[in-house]
Amino acid sequence: MNQFLFEGRSLVGIVSSIIRQDDLKVSYSRLDWERMFRLADYHKVASIVYLGVLGYRESLPEKWQARFFERYQESLLFGESYQESVKEMLTWLNTRKVSCTMLISESVRDLYQIRETADTASLQLLMDEENYNLAKGYLIDMGYETDLVYKGYGERLQKTPGISIILYYKLPFRTPGYQKNMRRLLESARLKDNFQSVRALSKEDELVYRLAAAVYRYTVDELTMREVLDLQLCHKAWRDSIRMDAVNRRMEEFQIEEPAAKLLRISYMWFADKNDNYYEHLPEDMSEYDILEERLLTRGMVNREVDKQILKLAKLIHKEQEKERKREERSHFKERFKEGWENTKRKLKWVFPDYHYMSSIYPILRKIPVLLPIFWCVRDIRLLLRLLVK
Repeated sequence: MNQFLFEGRSLVGIVSSIIRQDDLKVSYSRLDWERMFRLADYHKVASIVYLGVLGYRESLPEKWQARFFERYQESLLFGESYQESVKEMLTWLNTRKVSCTMLISESVRDLYQIRETADTASLQLLMDEENYNLAKGYLIDMGYETDLVYKGYGERLQKTPGISIILYYKLPFRTPGYQKNMRRLLESARLKDNFQSVRALSKEDELVYRLAAAVYRYTVDELTMREVLDLQLCHKAWRDSIRMDAVNRRMEEFQIEEPAAKLLRISYMWFADKNDNYYEHLPEDMSEYDILEERLLTRGMVNREVDKQILKLAKLIHKEQEKERKREERSHFKERFKEGWENTKRKLKWVFPDYHYMSSIYPILRKIPVLLPIFWCVRDIRLLLRLLVK
């Protein structure tokens, strides 16, 4: 476990050195590069790591140099087509008057000083179910294929080459409190410039969305380093033009103001320029940040969580998961019961055929229909005798 933490912290060091553009201080010889690649790929920062190891190639096996380079190339190619692909999709939606809301702005790429270090992020769109099916059909016609399903919420579609697009018909948060506060947030979404059907969040509301989503994903051990980095870049770029007191009030409505503050602060600890004095002093108690870092970097394998709001949220999520599990069990039971009943009905129809079938075999039934039960017995006994003879 110590090795996992060491490699996770080394990954933070490599990424932060490229983002800050300062000197690297990493013991490359001690790293397992297969695990480092898989960890960097999971956290969606492999393209950044490639730039970080350019001067230390002797420490990397050729196989893993090539894998990191592949991710870097993908980021380069993606950057060239990203804006065009996003514009194409949004224009199509707008032309067909498909009402939708962009959950994450496409402009985050512009916040990276080195463009190729930006993520190949998915375009995230929320719409109703009718428009969801329409948009999905259009993407399939364009050559997109579903590569990930968010059960009960939507799916991600991918095209190579091209961007991935996430379509939601329901916000991907299980708890009623999160759903309610997210809906309130989206009520203030405004139409994008030159669009009549596509809405987007203001910078202030998008920061609220990013913070709330980050806390939720941290709670379910799905938060990535890339999301933390994007959060820091967005906050740094927008903090002077938005009302942070309003953002904090929103976090209180979600009942996550404490973990949200810690996530934002650790994003600055990891990636902020050393001359940035937004946080003037280190926290008095660093143990809470050690716990957060350990859990995030190990994807929950090291979990010493003590934050009361996180523990409460985790409990609520678990409660909703149990409800979903019970609903699925009831649904499966109903399906099995229905299937069993259909089988039983088929067997009964075979043992006791309908009047029209029986009267075609035994014409006397047309004159005396009340004899139907007797001829059922006659037929079944004959069939049974044939089976016994065989």
